[in-house]
Amino acid sequence: MVKRKKKWIILLFVVMLFVMAILWFGNYLISKYHIETVYVDGNVHYSDEEIKNMIMGGVLGDNSLYLSHKYQNWEAKNIPFIDAITVDSMSPDTIKITVYEKALAGYVKYLDTFMYFDKDGYIVENSSVRTEGIPQITGLSFSYAVLGQPLPVENAQVFGDILTITKLLTKYELIADKIQFESGETVLHFGDIRVALGSERSRLENKIMILPKFLEDLEGKKGVLHMENYDETNGKYVFKPSE
Repeated sequence: MVKRKKKWIILLFVVMLFVMAILWFGNYLISKYHIETVYVDGNVHYSDEEIKNMIMGGVLGDNSLYLSHKYQNWEAKNIPFIDAITVDSMSPDTIKITVYEKALAGYVKYLDTFMYFDKDGYIVENSSVRTEGIPQITGLSFSYAVLGQPLPVENAQVFGDILTITKLLTKYELIADKIQFESGETVLHFGDIRVALGSERSRLENKIMILPKFLEDLEGKKGVLHMENYDETNGKYVFKPSE
């Protein structure tokens, strides 16, 4: 009886040591990998704070070891505009959150909703709020718009033109409010300035490349900058002001 009691005491002691070791190790991991500094990269549609709130909420949301493991191969689901997010531990108390956003070419308005589509014309997001930095595309003819399906336009080649234009705008650090397609002609809208590019595609980059300087010269004015027949050899252009 005494031996059995002694065994139970030893077993209880061992269990207590084991529990204390687990508690000590858990506390060590929590304190050692407590996040103090967070870097966020790749986000456009969401602020740094919004991304942090998405990733660092819940139990162990401030633990770099846990987050770097959890978001190692994590795909975003039901988060508008985001494909994936990764978390890298730069040091025990510092992490870097990298956001991989969906590649958006533009948006169209349909039934008071902003329908965002990718380079192939597939509608990837819909929202009641307009996102800055993504141009509105007008002049496209379609009768319906369904999330996850391509925008049903007559000429799908237009999406290639949209992608080309948006890439050039990004390259030359320009943000257009609207890209308008009308009777084969392309018009870019920058506030009160409309830039008529015409229908020719071979010299498109030559025209967009010099737009930053032209727009700077026209700041504060309203009207149409005609570049349909712009000749880069003499640098002349035609601007027709409007009231």
